[in-house]
Amino acid sequence: MNDRAVELLEQYEIEVLRTRKGRGAIVCDTNRGCLIFREYSGSQERIELQNRLLKQIMDAGTVKVEVIIPSREGTLFVRDNEGTKYVLKTWREGRECSIQDKEECMEAVRLLARLHGCMELPADCLNLPVAFSPEKEYDKHNRELKRVRKYLQQKGQKTWFEISLRGAFDPFLEQALSVTEEWGQYQREATQGGKSGDTAKIAFCHGDYQYHNIIQDGRGWFLVNFEKCMCDNPVRDLCLLMRKLLEKNNWSISLGEELLETYEKERPLSAGSRIDLYYRLAYPEKFWKIANFYYNSGKAWIPRKNQEKLEKVIAQEKEKQHFLDQVFREVGRLR
Repeated sequence: MNDRAVELLEQYEIEVLRTRKGRGAIVCDTNRGCLIFREYSGSQERIELQNRLLKQIMDAGTVKVEVIIPSREGTLFVRDNEGTKYVLKTWREGRECSIQDKEECMEAVRLLARLHGCMELPADCLNLPVAFSPEKEYDKHNRELKRVRKYLQQKGQKTWFEISLRGAFDPFLEQALSVTEEWGQYQREATQGGKSGDTAKIAFCHGDYQYHNIIQDGRGWFLVNFEKCMCDNPVRDLCLLMRKLLEKNNWSISLGEELLETYEKERPLSAGSRIDLYYRLAYPEKFWKIANFYYNSGKAWIPRKNQEKLEKVIAQEKEKQHFLDQVFREVGRLR
C-alpha cells in the first residue's frame, strides 16, 4: 500500500499513534485501539451490506468480528486523489488458526456455526443482492474445463505437467458435468416441490471462511475479511473449510464426521443443506483450480508445485469418493 494513503487517516475521528505495514495494509495503533487500513475494491452497496451484517453479528454477541470505522463524514470508505478506495476496520494482532491443531479446527467450525446463526436478514429488506447460483458457477467452471481440454488436445509438444493433466482430464470433466447436472435437477425439483426453505429470512455466508481469516489473540478468536460475504447457503463456508482440512488429511472419514457433528451441535443442518454440502464437496473444485490456473498463466515455465498439486488431487480421488459414499450415504434417500 502507498504510504501516502496514511494521510487519508486524517479523515477519521481518531488519533494515530503509530503505523506499520502488515498483511498488505497499514496497521494503526490509535486512541481507539488497533485498527487496520486497507484498499477496498467493492461497491457502495456491498460495503453497506457488509456493515449491516457485521453490526448484526456484533449485536448478537456470540462471535467477535471486525467492525468498519466510518469517516468523519459518515462514509464507510474514503478515496485518494486517484479514486482508490480505502476502508478502516478494527483489528487484533494475533496468529491464524492452526490447521495442524485438531481442537483449533473444531473451534473454527463451532465459531462458523455461531456466525451463521447471526447472518440472516429479513427477506423484505431493501436492496438485497441476488442470491448466488451454484449451478451457474459450475456451468461456468465446466465451460472453462472444456476450453482447457481442447487447448491440451490441440497442443503439440507437451511438458510432463501437461501430459499428466491431459491424462487425468476426462474422468474429472465427466465428474464435473455429472455433479452439475444432478445438483441442478435436485434444485429444480426442490423448488417445484416447495422445499426451498424459509423464505421469511435470507441466509448469508462469510464467503472466504478459511484459517487466514480466523485470528486468535490473548482475548480469544476474532473473524475478519467479510468482503466476500454473499447471499448463499451457509454450507458454502462449511464446504470451503472442510475441503481444505480434508485435503490435508487424505479425506479422513472420522475427521469429516467429527467436523459435521461439531457444526451440527451448534446449528443442525436441514436435509436440503446436507444435500447441498454433498454436491459442493463432490464437485472436482481442486482439479478445476489447477486446470484454470494453468490455462490463464504463462506456460513457458510451469512451477513444480503445480505438478505436486495435480499428483495429490489424482492420488486422493479414490479416498475422496469413499469419503463421500460413507459420510453422505443418506443423500440418495434424502433426495
